[in-house]
Amino acid sequence: MTNATEPFDALMDITARPPAVFVKGEGAYLWDDSGKRYLDFMQGWAVNCLGHSPAIVADALARQSKLLLTPSPAFFNEPSLKLARALVANSCFDQVFFANSGAEANEGAIKLARKYGAKHKGGAFEIISFVGGFHGRTLATMSASGKKAFEPLFEPKVAGFPKARLNDLDSVKQLISDKTVAVMLEPIQGEAGVWPATDQFLRELRALTEAHGLLLIVDEIQTGMGRTGKLFHYQHSGIEPDIMTLGKGIGGGVPLAALLATEHASCFEHGDQGGTFNGNPLMCAAGLAVLEHVATPHFLKSTADAGLFLESQLQKLSARHGLGEVRGRGLLLALDLKLPIGASIVAQAFAEGVLLNSPQPDALRFMPALNVTADEISAMIDCLDTILLKAGAARRVA
Repeated sequence: MTNATEPFDALMDITARPPAVFVKGEGAYLWDDSGKRYLDFMQGWAVNCLGHSPAIVADALARQSKLLLTPSPAFFNEPSLKLARALVANSCFDQVFFANSGAEANEGAIKLARKYGAKHKGGAFEIISFVGGFHGRTLATMSASGKKAFEPLFEPKVAGFPKARLNDLDSVKQLISDKTVAVMLEPIQGEAGVWPATDQFLRELRALTEAHGLLLIVDEIQTGMGRTGKLFHYQHSGIEPDIMTLGKGIGGGVPLAALLATEHASCFEHGDQGGTFNGNPLMCAAGLAVLEHVATPHFLKSTADAGLFLESQLQKLSARHGLGEVRGRGLLLALDLKLPIGASIVAQAFAEGVLLNSPQPDALRFMPALNVTADEISAMIDCLDTILLKAGAARRVA
């Protein structure tokens, strides 16, 4: 007799997954191998910024795959040059290094800052990061993260990441020393439960880092590429960081990330940084197609409008069920549940064909495609409303 779990045994068991195998995606929807359809408000954790299998990404990949996959990073290729120029033209940065994942881009940012400290600040190497921050799963990026669950893992960690508190400038000031070279943060802490840095805090932090000659690194792996209603989140506060990292949405579903820096901060020398697949034309062709679509004023306005609609619907839902605040910006939002019922809600929604995420036990996080429609938002809200009604009734009986 065939064991029902055998088809899954070849994959390392690194997370709890429901027993469904997805075989097709289109826009806001996924289908599993039984034909069941799911409305997706996770989109690969904000990866599929244009939904599942968007035509512009599929077409870009098909065209490029017939021309050139990769010539090696030892040579220039056209798509990477075009994408780098487009990113520079749309941001305050001067140079770009392409990577394969957000963690790899953040690792590069850490290395670049430490190189800067070695060259310009007498060997300064400490990078102040924040409690609740999440920067990836390499040893260095886990060390930079302020995630409590990471603390006992894979010791010894990489030293040099003192932790401040988000929106608390004094906590940053207290950590600055002659060893400090940079401050690194997510403009919105996603994994911690969608906790935003205020625009005022970002402006004050930029002024503080400039006063001390420190680099400011913004990790926009999750907030970048239109997610919060502007192309990059730092643009909301009017600051100009020294270094920015991008991932997730930049590839529209394919593995692509980027490390951007001003000319002042760009200090890598030959041999300091590299990667076999970094900047390969196939992924960069997809990234260019995504950027050209997302960066248009009309698209960014529609994203901002969809975010406002989702926020208003979540606020109404919260008021109806006596829940907490709605946090975040644009199409990166969280609903405070007040109780540790997130996992239960996610499981019930999955059974009803809606994919939700609970980054913390008492919160739901919403990361739909940037082109999500009002009807799709309403359908998700209706599902969540039904689940919360059942949960409320169960609590009253109990």
